Amino acid sequence: MNRTQLFNSGIMQAPFVTSSPLLLKTWGVIASRDEDVVPHEGRGLFWKVWKESELTIVVFEVKNDFDPQQKLVSSSVLKEKNNFRRFEFLCTKKIPELSFNGSVVSLFIDNLEKLDELKSKISSSHPLIITGHGVGGAIASLFTVLLLESIGSGKKRPLCITFGSPLIGDKKLQEAISRSSIWSSCFLHVVSYKDSLPKKLNSQPVDYMPFGTFLFCSDTGATCFGNPESVLELLVSSINDQSQGFEVADYGKLVKNLNCKAICKDFSLQGMNLTHSTSLNASIRLQLCAALGLTSNMQQLQHQNIDINALVTKLERLENKFMFQKMKFDPSKKLNVMKIDMAKLEWYKKHCKSQGSGYYDCFKRGVSTIDQDAVQWQKNLRNYWSDMVEEAEMKPQTEAAAFRTRWLFSGTNYRRMVEPLDIAEYYANGLRKDYEAKGRSRHYVVLEKWLEEDKKEKSDSEGKTKKNVELILTIDSCFWAKLEEALLLCGELDNLKENVEAKGKLLEFENYVYESLKKYEVSPEIFLKGSSYMTWWNKYKGFADNHRLANFMRNPQHFDQYTEGDYSFT
Repeated sequence: MNRTQLFNSGIMQAPFVTSSPLLLKTWGVIASRDEDVVPHEGRGLFWKVWKESELTIVVFEVKNDFDPQQKLVSSSVLKEKNNFRRFEFLCTKKIPELSFNGSVVSLFIDNLEKLDELKSKISSSHPLIITGHGVGGAIASLFTVLLLESIGSGKKRPLCITFGSPLIGDKKLQEAISRSSIWSSCFLHVVSYKDSLPKKLNSQPVDYMPFGTFLFCSDTGATCFGNPESVLELLVSSINDQSQGFEVADYGKLVKNLNCKAICKDFSLQGMNLTHSTSLNASIRLQLCAALGLTSNMQQLQHQNIDINALVTKLERLENKFMFQKMKFDPSKKLNVMKIDMAKLEWYKKHCKSQGSGYYDCFKRGVSTIDQDAVQWQKNLRNYWSDMVEEAEMKPQTEAAAFRTRWLFSGTNYRRMVEPLDIAEYYANGLRKDYEAKGRSRHYVVLEKWLEEDKKEKSDSEGKTKKNVELILTIDSCFWAKLEEALLLCGELDNLKENVEAKGKLLEFENYVYESLKKYEVSPEIFLKGSSYMTWWNKYKGFADNHRLANFMRNPQHFDQYTEGDYSFT
């Protein structure tokens, strides 16, 4: 795939909609004054529902005297002042709140009861288009956002098509919607280069951010962008200067032209020996010419005081950045590589055992070249799963839940295999303490929480007995950190009997070990000669209060019985 094709990847729906009768039909319903379609009136808002056998189109229209203001209002303020929580499903831990255009969302809230009624009446069995012109398009976008929560539960996804709509939210809203490719694909915004309204709410570009696909069009052609930063740059740079006043764009005429012409999606640059970088630059230049109604020569072009060359250069940089970010982390593409690294660590674990030592202690000593290889496998896996958890936390709540379920098993195995190696690194030099509070990576905490939440939902728990536990991974991936803290307590105390606090902590660890063994949740590797666990036990056994653990540890035959799952715990 060349760079020109990458520039348009992910926005294939826009050419389909434009080349089909769908866009023409949608605008026709907006412009229609069909007496058979009775409009519904709310507070400062009208809407009508047009139906045919296989398609429903809902059109929103705002009263002409409505003047949208530029101020943003956060979802937390809406929750506090208006008790409005309908968009909270978009929030994540990394995006705890979102912001919307204040006047548009207020109009939406004023009509919420009737809009909920409209939502309940819309059939999910037929394709649905939500649309509107100008501020009506902004309301259409908010109504579509309201519908997003149910996507994924078997309902058909809606398609929101707006014409000359102003922006409705901030970068956090854009991030929340764009994190779901399904959600983002629900929005197609048609913008004429002559129309200043889409820019009106954008006098402070840093505050507003577009989402979805934008179709920029002129009388001579059109082009589409899916990169929000590129769209914002075009809205700021290429739409008529507001100081010249607002020009009414003839979207009916534009739609008819678009229906007859193909979107400027790809170009045959015959006779040019172009590098990938030059191809992207040329593609952007030609697409801008189509969107702005300019001639497509390669010279310096001026249009409405816009330096086309400078704009092309900036858009090229933004598109390169966008493509890099999209390719930076793709869980499915890297999964097979990560499976190989996990298999290598499984082999490493078996290799260490064949040498008479557990993989935790081998890794901690780090004396062989194989141990150094394991460091790289550990690093690869840790980076992958750190990105994976970050990806999940950026997703909206409903999609994040499905994402967690999909990756739960792999994430749990990873945590139980790799976190002990992180712990070994943390305590290797003997100078650091308290890994769980000071050294534990947050992504391990999140992965463990996923598992706990899954257990609660399923009322499930680990089995109390396991037949043949020889190859299991220790269930509590922080077992080794607790062990290291117990070792430090033993090593630092001259008279353990006189230190009540340390004795209490060691007794707590002793009971924890016995209960974990009783449930067969600890790898039998801990019983290998010279292991960190056996080192701790040999230092501590004279102070042991839990006679059950002492009785178990007294006879090495018990270790074999445990490994086979045959030891009878009391």
